[in-house]
Amino acid sequence: MHPLFLPSSSSSSALFLLLLLLLTLQTLTSISLSQPEALPSLEKCGNFSISFPFHLSSSSPVPFRLTCANSSTLFLHINHQNYRVIEFFTDGLLVDFPSSPCRQFNDLRSFPFSTNQFFSISFENVISLYDCEDSSLCKAGCESNVLFGCDGREEDETSGGDIGCCYPLSDHSAWRPGDDFSVFGKYGCRGFSSWVVPRGTNRGKRGVKLEWAIPRNSSEGICDPEARTVNATAIQGSARCVCRDGFAGDGFVHGNGCLRSCYRDGNEVYGNKCEIKKHNGKKLTVLAGVLAPLFILGSLLALFCLLKRPVTTTHEGQHFHHSPTTTTTSVSFRKGYTKTRLFTYRELEEATKGFQDSQKLTQGKTGTIYSGNLKNGTRVLVHKVLCENQIEFLEISSQIDHLSAVLHRNLARIIGFCMDIGYNPVVVYEYPVNGSLEDRLRLGLDWCKRVNIVAEVAGLLALLQYENYPPILHNNVGSGYIFLDEDFQAKVTGFGLQRKQRTDSCMYDVAVLLLEIVTGSKQREENVTQALQRIRCGKLEEIVDPSLYFHEQPVVYREQIGLVADIATRCVLFGGDGKFGMVDAARELLQIAENNGGGGCDKKGDGIEETFSNSSLLQMISMSPDSIYLPKT
Repeated sequence: MHPLFLPSSSSSSALFLLLLLLLTLQTLTSISLSQPEALPSLEKCGNFSISFPFHLSSSSPVPFRLTCANSSTLFLHINHQNYRVIEFFTDGLLVDFPSSPCRQFNDLRSFPFSTNQFFSISFENVISLYDCEDSSLCKAGCESNVLFGCDGREEDETSGGDIGCCYPLSDHSAWRPGDDFSVFGKYGCRGFSSWVVPRGTNRGKRGVKLEWAIPRNSSEGICDPEARTVNATAIQGSARCVCRDGFAGDGFVHGNGCLRSCYRDGNEVYGNKCEIKKHNGKKLTVLAGVLAPLFILGSLLALFCLLKRPVTTTHEGQHFHHSPTTTTTSVSFRKGYTKTRLFTYRELEEATKGFQDSQKLTQGKTGTIYSGNLKNGTRVLVHKVLCENQIEFLEISSQIDHLSAVLHRNLARIIGFCMDIGYNPVVVYEYPVNGSLEDRLRLGLDWCKRVNIVAEVAGLLALLQYENYPPILHNNVGSGYIFLDEDFQAKVTGFGLQRKQRTDSCMYDVAVLLLEIVTGSKQREENVTQALQRIRCGKLEEIVDPSLYFHEQPVVYREQIGLVADIATRCVLFGGDGKFGMVDAARELLQIAENNGGGGCDKKGDGIEETFSNSSLLQMISMSPDSIYLPKT
């Protein structure tokens, strides 16, 4: 049977269009978008780097003009008072009392500061009041903060110091925005000291934090196109420019603006260094708007040509066809073969420069992950797995084989492994381009992306735990082991791979991860306890990551932050006895992510649900907790 062909004119048109498409593509790939590879240098005064809008020049706006004394000491001038600058924050600066030397308690009028449209005393200050007649002012939970005296020693009752009456300005009951410290005189207080306690921590820095902002009527048009406007917390009607996710800088058009930012080998880099390069070394272009119409037309014409052609047969009458792909977005297994490569330990030593500390990305209970480069130029994550004895070595070998067969959109692809006798087992993963969640939280990450990421991670862990035999448990899931691709989709690495793991440990690790996306910082065991205490006491806002600007978030997002904190609490309280498991956490986080379709968030619910397609776990997640039956393994 002879195949049919389109008329010659149609074939010529299709050929011409395809040639035009290739010519356009070749022309455009020679064009690259250029960005600086470093942030502009900043003015210096001793150890201080001065960011816009602050400036040493006399031509800078008066409210933000600073003075550098003796090339080392920085002063801010407000209301005819000089305040020595101790430290800069993204939303404010820590200053000392105008009087000196440092005193344990200062007079209530010793900090003569009046709020204006540019500066206000920050909510993050915690003060210690002396000799107050009204003890109802004192807040018991405030005393859990670690505060230091003038001599640098911890100033609390356990060390013999006297912190007096402790009051956080975030309480709002006695002090309100616009007040100065003399307001505490009506409670009979005679003196005070002040510390700033950044959200997510309990360690105070002595001094008074001042929040800064620019009046909204003068802030229009001053933010970089890659920045968003954020309302001030303590200054009514004022705002700041903040670079959006994936960018770094001061956010202002007249400052250094916003420059693309990413992590490479554990270090923050900028501009062109963040471009994803193809194998030929040319920079990736973003001129899809030009190519898209031509590509669509070419594709439609090619499809039309294919539909016009008959199916070609063999002499035996059997149809040729493409074998179905094995890669899907839902969880599946490769049967009979894997595409993983067997490395030698020497190869991985060369890739990681001898497993140098400079290549180390994260370390935990399951081992250490290094950044590596293979001889063909491929960047990889190299996980040296902890292994204590020969039995564990054999278990890990079996689990690596099992894990390599799993295909899942949120599991980092395993490129290969090494099981050389005499060395720790090593697993080699792909290297997602946006680095680790831990690094991204340091740079700042919006709430929508945070909740999508943890929903994806919990869903993956639930699938690996309940739809596999033997179950695959992570044993140390945390922000350092979660990497992000170009779409900020989670890619989990760093599995422990020993079979003696316990599910209650996994639930505690998930609780720590959830607290980390709420607070924006790593959670040590003592910090976890303190964070849970504040959540149960209704003081969630005291631990929320400052970069989330909790008070300026829409009500729905503030509620979601509370829901995630509640899930973390139940993971700790009920994860050990099985009353609250990974399926429960995945179900609730998935529901939160599905509700994030508006307000500037990318709708991820459909994508996450697609992860569970063709899976019995999706039905489990949709059921009530009491109706879930988990097969015994």
